[in-house]
Amino acid sequence: MPQTILTRFLGPTNHRGARIKATCWRESVTVPYPYAQDGVTAYRVAAQALCDKLADGDGAWRILAEADMPTGNGRAFIIDYQPD
Repeated sequence: MPQTILTRFLGPTNHRGARIKATCWRESVTVPYPYAQDGVTAYRVAAQALCDKLADGDGAWRILAEADMPTGNGRAFIIDYQPD
């Protein structure tokens, strides 16, 4: 059954650099902003990190589609479980 990952940009603070947070129905992950990537790819890196965290030994979650958030502060990703 497809699920959604929402990502958002977290700006730098006095103690941490810029980050991207990816959240889904049961987990979340925060990754340092990958400055070597362009903006769209940076959000995809965070979504893929969350997919990797959700994976189990019998399969993996794969990104099917993505789009900008209406707020302009992130991207939404549709993921689905693909058994091995």
